Amino acid sequence: MSKVTVVGAGNVGATCANVLAFNEVADEVIMLDVKEGVSEGKAMDMMQTAQLLGFDTTLVGCANEYAQTAGSDVIVITSGIPRKPGMTREELIGVNASIVKSVAENALKYSPDAIVVVISNPMDTMTYLALKSLGLPKNRIIGMGGALDSSRFKYYLSQALGCNANEVEGMVIGGHGDTTMIPLARLAAYKGTPVSELLSAEKLEEVVQATMVGGATLTKLLGTSAWYAPGAAGAYVVESIIHNQKKQVPCSVYLEGEYGESDICIGVPVILGKNGIEKIVELKLTDDEKAKFAASAQAVRQTNEALKEVGVL
Repeated sequence: MSKVTVVGAGNVGATCANVLAFNEVADEVIMLDVKEGVSEGKAMDMMQTAQLLGFDTTLVGCANEYAQTAGSDVIVITSGIPRKPGMTREELIGVNASIVKSVAENALKYSPDAIVVVISNPMDTMTYLALKSLGLPKNRIIGMGGALDSSRFKYYLSQALGCNANEVEGMVIGGHGDTTMIPLARLAAYKGTPVSELLSAEKLEEVVQATMVGGATLTKLLGTSAWYAPGAAGAYVVESIIHNQKKQVPCSVYLEGEYGESDICIGVPVILGKNGIEKIVELKLTDDEKAKFAASAQAVRQTNEALKEVGVL
């Protein structure tokens, strides 16, 4: 029996739980929220689609009853306030840091062997906080950001190429922020052909820039953070772990010398399986890409400093 807990029944958490159930990633999905009735109602609503959609996963909602999450294989943390228009991910840190730390500690009391997937923003810093405060081995703390950013990159590439997004290869590394992520245009390909041979340099740069502000673009349109793709990206990461798929996915993970960086959680490609991070994949970056990665890491470190300022680390 496989079990996943999603902490936070807001837009992202509920979407993640819904995708997990629809795809039958786990036998049981627990959705926990601080607000009475929200997770219970959403879980009931989703369960009423089971016969219509043909899935057998059991969804249960609860309010602050961490005992119900006992024995979870994976804990997904989406808790925290969403980003408002004009608000940077970094501005969220004071509010979200204490929330993430608290819910992770409570959930792990009942599932001490669980792998933790962090979605809460600012994601790289929340992943670093989880790693430093929970005392778990680094293979069990994973930030989702790169999976989402790479999916957005593939979307914009497919729009520019007029092709199916499932046939595009594209990867984003670095920090999960509007100015820190690094879409690796050099390595992007369509059915084996480098995208640089199919798009002009100008068009490819447009795609890169659109990817980098992909989250902010949606925030402006929606008036709040996006949720369908972030929720699905979280479920995608969980599925690779639960089903031991060994997919290569860019995720925010703790580095100890890889890519020339240490004591930081930042997006790099990893192999995901039943142990969480099975392996960190080291790409051969160009000098320009290395410089961008170093600058991204420095920006993430500056955000991490705020953890000390707000007294959670």
